[in-house]
Amino acid sequence: MSFQSHHAEQAAELLFVSFNQDSSSLQIGSKTGFKLYPLNSVDTLDFTHENNDRPNIYLVERLFASSLVALVSNDHPRKLDVCHFKKGSEICNYSYSNAILAVKLNRMRLVVCLEESLYIHNIRDMKVLHTIRETPRNPKGICALSPHNERAYLAYPGSIQAGEVQIFDTVTLRAVINISAHDNPLAAVAFNSQGTQLATASEKGTVIRVFSLPDGAKLFEFRRGLKRCADIQCLAFSIDSLFLCTCSNTETVHIFKLEDHKEKSQEDTSWMGILNSTFRSSASYLPAGISDVVSQGRSFATARLPHAGLKSVCTIVSLHKVPRLLVATYEGHLYIYNIDQSEGGECSLLRAHTLIGQSSEPTVPLEESSSDRPLAQAGASDEASSLYATAVRKPQTSSFAKAVAPTDSLPYQDPLDGAVGGEETLGGLRIHDDSEFPPMSHKSL
Repeated sequence: MSFQSHHAEQAAELLFVSFNQDSSSLQIGSKTGFKLYPLNSVDTLDFTHENNDRPNIYLVERLFASSLVALVSNDHPRKLDVCHFKKGSEICNYSYSNAILAVKLNRMRLVVCLEESLYIHNIRDMKVLHTIRETPRNPKGICALSPHNERAYLAYPGSIQAGEVQIFDTVTLRAVINISAHDNPLAAVAFNSQGTQLATASEKGTVIRVFSLPDGAKLFEFRRGLKRCADIQCLAFSIDSLFLCTCSNTETVHIFKLEDHKEKSQEDTSWMGILNSTFRSSASYLPAGISDVVSQGRSFATARLPHAGLKSVCTIVSLHKVPRLLVATYEGHLYIYNIDQSEGGECSLLRAHTLIGQSSEPTVPLEESSSDRPLAQAGASDEASSLYATAVRKPQTSSFAKAVAPTDSLPYQDPLDGAVGGEETLGGLRIHDDSEFPPMSHKSL
């Protein structure tokens, strides 16, 4: 559920915005550092942690509501730091052969996405378990990791010409299925919390599809719009998998209801429901292209951002046992909307927070990547050798200390490894302690 800024030189202060696996936390990375915000109230937004010792953070991923965070900085784009923010310590770090484009976590695995490869780490000791090499070129780092412990699937593009999705089981370390989701290349993918459904969108951005796992059968097909294509920036399921939201470079955020059309038509006796039912029943007599459009579902609800062109991420979360739509933008705002669960329609804006802890009253909305290559061999220049990082356990301080260069650079020992660092285990973290790693949330809306 994140949209990475690939242009650190842009004027905007925020470089990264994302929600964690169960949308209990919001993470932002900026030119000055990073912040973590707990999401438990409509009226207030206070950060639980702020760190300004690590500048230019363009990736920050938190493991549920735990103290484990993964960080990547524009100053060292090939280096991943795994940190314990409550202790103010660095657990370990790894350096890779190319710039890190995405990092995904669940309670079993940590996945690092490069342009043409994926590294799967065991989160209990951070060792590399498996490397998926020579993947189709993926300059945007499009991938998703299921938050479920047993169905810990990884999704990534299976083609650069078409919208194929490769599903890989990170527990058994085996490929599961290749899904032909779209005619155009992928733009976004997302799993539901149970790891039983996958949502996809293509670069065209007009159609959203949902597939069941592990069989890959198509469950739902929704049309985001008819008039214009869109750059889909985020897809996100609600925790109970009843809703799917998506935001793009347009000003409209769409919410789709994941229900069977037949059941819906039986319940909907309004003139619009009858009209839609009539269209669907006649779809088999229409040309294939028109038939597909008629049979596709439409938005159950929508929300409007202040203007188009905002880079943003969205999610649906239960606040005070009421489902809310949350949209966080790179302009530095968090918008909270009410969702009418029975009627849908236009979502009303409840609150708009700035991502520095301030809030405002509701207002009416107005209309470095290269090919993957091995690390430098022994005897390379000092500049290349400085890219290597050994695992470092930092002393416990009030804030993170800046990374220091290792005393000895490590040679590239095995071309099958491809990641350097992480020699020490995570013995200092209480993996089985719920206060350190709380159990996965299964909240219902």
